[in-house]
Amino acid sequence: MSKKIIIAIDGFSSTGKSTIAKQLAKQLGYAYVDTGAMYRAVTFYAMQHNSVSADFLKEDELIESLKNINLKFKYNEKLKFSEMYLNDKNIEKEIRTMEVSRMVSKVAAISSVRRKLVEQQQEMGKDKGLVMDGRDIGTVVFPEAELKLFMTASAEKRATRRYKELLDKGDKVSFEEVLQNVQQRDHIDSTRKDSPLILAEDAIEFDNSDMGLKEQFERILNITERYIAKA
Repeated sequence: MSKKIIIAIDGFSSTGKSTIAKQLAKQLGYAYVDTGAMYRAVTFYAMQHNSVSADFLKEDELIESLKNINLKFKYNEKLKFSEMYLNDKNIEKEIRTMEVSRMVSKVAAISSVRRKLVEQQQEMGKDKGLVMDGRDIGTVVFPEAELKLFMTASAEKRATRRYKELLDKGDKVSFEEVLQNVQQRDHIDSTRKDSPLILAEDAIEFDNSDMGLKEQFERILNITERYIAKA
């Protein structure tokens, strides 16, 4: 049997990190962790408790409340993927809104938030056999990961994908609003002081601007199988 590895998938928002990570985990029989959902859950909590909005961020208040935040992934047999629970309540739908998307990069830039979640993420990977996606998986969470992928695409392509997803969910948004959010998150994620989004030296950069899901998965699966064989 092949040795199990850790697969770290980083990259910009709306590059399909979660989609490819879920596909790989299912194909390989690995566990999958969506770290973005964890940061979104903390953001949702902060919004519910009036600790963050478009106009303010009560950082000290949010840091103090971290002890009250319990996050878990629970597998949904019907949907065939794990959903995010905040203090034992399913918030999978709530954390995928544009309102949360507007705030999440601000919350994710807080060092105390990152430390709390990174500790949890590292514990999840102690037995390997894991696919994890986010912004700092290959650089901070698992710098020793056997395979690191860095997903990228043009801002316009990513905004188009995200816009379609939101429309399909029934959200009323404009393309310009979504594009602005993508560009703003890119800037915050790439320039924050704590664990900025950067390309790890040993990561494979993967631009899927003009690539369909099937082609993307086949290419990445081929790369993954080579790395597992070398492990």
